Amino acid sequence: MLPRDRECQLKEFESNLEYEFDNIQLLDVALTHSSYANERGGGLQHNERLEFLGDSVLGLVISEYLYTNFPELTEGSLTKIKALVVSEACLAKAARRIGLGQRMLLGKGEERTGGRDRDSILADAFESVIAAIFLDGGLEQARKFVLKNLAGFIDDALTGKGIRDYKTDLQEVLQRESDKAIEYRIVRDSGPDHQKIFIAQVYHGDKLLGEGVGRSKKEAEQHAAQKALEDMGK
Repeated sequence: MLPRDRECQLKEFESNLEYEFDNIQLLDVALTHSSYANERGGGLQHNERLEFLGDSVLGLVISEYLYTNFPELTEGSLTKIKALVVSEACLAKAARRIGLGQRMLLGKGEERTGGRDRDSILADAFESVIAAIFLDGGLEQARKFVLKNLAGFIDDALTGKGIRDYKTDLQEVLQRESDKAIEYRIVRDSGPDHQKIFIAQVYHGDKLLGEGVGRSKKEAEQHAAQKALEDMGK
């Protein structure tokens, strides 16, 4: 059973989601960061497993929507638009719009260092909420939630206004010139668990093209691809 005040907070948050849970504890887990669970011990559930599931549900919903509604788009265009829409930056923006960060349970370290507004944490929690809705109400309810919150990003991506996906752009540039493999490597990380910094490198075959730094692996890889494109004059 959830504490009464927590249950009331979550019930209030349901209005932002425009979805009412049968099992409100799923939403509680979706909004519980691992740092909070680790501080309290005792096997308290957190949202990492839900994030794993939500990522897949999100990918399916966006892929199906693009495939069904835009038959004129090539496979390459579909891939690029999907990557933009499901990017960390877009998911974090969507999370901020529904006030997700204010409802999260964070450890003291994450709280002190601005974790409540960090892109990586917000994007992961948004995916976790997708999974919670999917488990509670099925795919159709999850689809409604995803499309309602990400429709604007889909439109922006289709009209070229979306946040740039440097990894996809780099892949397109390199594939025009060579069939060598593109590989991203996380070469270092530093800092405590609640304030990790990752360093990524991108290789084309054996050649190092760029290095990037970020507060998540995805962000570091994007910055590595951006540096590679800049060095190539692209």
